[in-house]
Amino acid sequence: MSQRGRVITSRGVKPIAMEQYVRENFWVYGVVEPLSGWHLCQEYPHLNGMHFQSFIDAVSTALGDELAVMQMDQAQAHRAQALIWPENLIPIFQPPYSPELNPTERFWQHLKSPLKGKCFETLDQLRKQLWDRIESLNAEAIASLTGYDFILEALFCAAL
Repeated sequence: MSQRGRVITSRGVKPIAMEQYVRENFWVYGVVEPLSGWHLCQEYPHLNGMHFQSFIDAVSTALGDELAVMQMDQAQAHRAQALIWPENLIPIFQPPYSPELNPTERFWQHLKSPLKGKCFETLDQLRKQLWDRIESLNAEAIASLTGYDFILEALFCAAL
């Protein structure tokens, strides 16, 4: 489904953009570390507890012996009772309706913004565009997108 967004036009000129309402979709699960820019993204066909369990297991494996706090919104899949949290991941949930507190939201905004107003003939075309954007970002770019000053200050205070 086409995403709408604001565009800059001359005063009094209404922008024209194509729209499509195809109901195929996929989900990209992702995690970022705002200080270093490390990230992990994986694609799944649905947002549910089973796929989220696979994702947190993959994050745990990628971290190895490192301990990490994983901040999330309160989506039902994130809070599923059946989830088994690995020992090296500590889940914390942000307050409802506060995406600005999650550094990953800036990452998603950056990935989606150039896709607004574009129509793709197939889901694979959209998938390729999105993964090309994800793969084009280096750790430095991700850190600059997600490293809010107040989050970095909190991380430094927690480390003391």
